[in-house]
Amino acid sequence: MAMTNPSTASANSMRHLLIAVIGAVVFHALEAVSVVVPSTNCYALDNSSRIYDFSSWIGYPFQYDGKEADLVVRFCKDVETRSQAGYVDFGRFDKLNQFVAASGNFKFVQQYYNGDLTSCEQSFDKLGRTAQVSIICGSCPNGQCKGGLGCICDVTYESNCSALVELAIPCEKPGARVFEGYTVGFHPRSWEIVYNGMTQLGFEKAHSEFSLSTEQTHVALYMTAVASQSHLVQKPTIKVFPEQGLEIKLSGSGATGGAPTTLSPTILTIDWTCTEARDVPYEVEVTIPIENYDPILFTLAKTCEYGQSEGVDATSGWAIFGILSCIFIVLSTLFCVGGFVYKTRVENQHGLDALPGMTILAACLETVSGAGHSNIRPADVNDPFISQASWENHPARPQGTTRSRDNRYGTI
Repeated sequence: MAMTNPSTASANSMRHLLIAVIGAVVFHALEAVSVVVPSTNCYALDNSSRIYDFSSWIGYPFQYDGKEADLVVRFCKDVETRSQAGYVDFGRFDKLNQFVAASGNFKFVQQYYNGDLTSCEQSFDKLGRTAQVSIICGSCPNGQCKGGLGCICDVTYESNCSALVELAIPCEKPGARVFEGYTVGFHPRSWEIVYNGMTQLGFEKAHSEFSLSTEQTHVALYMTAVASQSHLVQKPTIKVFPEQGLEIKLSGSGATGGAPTTLSPTILTIDWTCTEARDVPYEVEVTIPIENYDPILFTLAKTCEYGQSEGVDATSGWAIFGILSCIFIVLSTLFCVGGFVYKTRVENQHGLDALPGMTILAACLETVSGAGHSNIRPADVNDPFISQASWENHPARPQGTTRSRDNRYGTI
């Protein structure tokens, strides 16, 4: 039987362990990939919904030498002509302009608006000179580009107010495939979290300044999609970092993978309970798989300043108090009804006097109001002065006497 070298066995174990660690890291990295909106508006989606980010190209100049004037394209900034007479602006690029996919020999098309108005005052709808830049990924058909980062192949002036530019550049490697038209927000018609299939900045990872408070025990997320592709949305999954300390339950139509539309959004309700307090917010990673597309992935931050187990006990205490209150109300009602029936049929009392406790209540009211302290004799019932105030002292007249005589004789 051959003996195994201990050093060889140790090396194999280390190799297997290293492969397992690298595999876990790569798997986690692939699993955590999300389509995040670029930090600038200099990006576009091609015809296959792949995202191209040209943020590093912003402001890069491409110059075309013309007969009367040179044309310069400052990528994702503006288009202008330069001559002895000066600079003429043919439009500026901003977030309201279009950067979309094209067809044929061109990959993308950029629109530049709001150029100079001189001699173009009639173009009030476009607010001045305009330019359209058609982008070719590669080189010009005539082979004009000689190295570098591309060049302008051709420039055509439709008029003094409009220019068509063909630009060839080595396009960036395409990114993830975006599920266009998909939105996620905190309200039925909002998209703070995901817009047009891309996770918005602030939700690509956990941010303590955007974290949800401890008192917010649940949050509802509204999801919409284009009706023709809504069936591609699958059941979402959730991960919490760290795994212990925050209990989460999913509910709603979105939790079962329902098909969302713009007219009837699906709701994903996240119920979370802080079981352990933590100085740093918990990271709640939500992944929504999309068939044939890269998944929608965003992260919510949840603050847990204190454990909420006490809140559960307090809730159960309030429930017990409510049950006892209901029992007391039912027993009181039965007692009042039974007492009323007894006094009506046995003691022959009617009206309010038949209600249980009315005798005690009347005595208490009489005591509080001060009535009953004046002693009324039976003979004084018909006395017309009995209703006057007690401090009005009227002299008592002997019964059966009238007015005293004015003249008395024989006495002093």
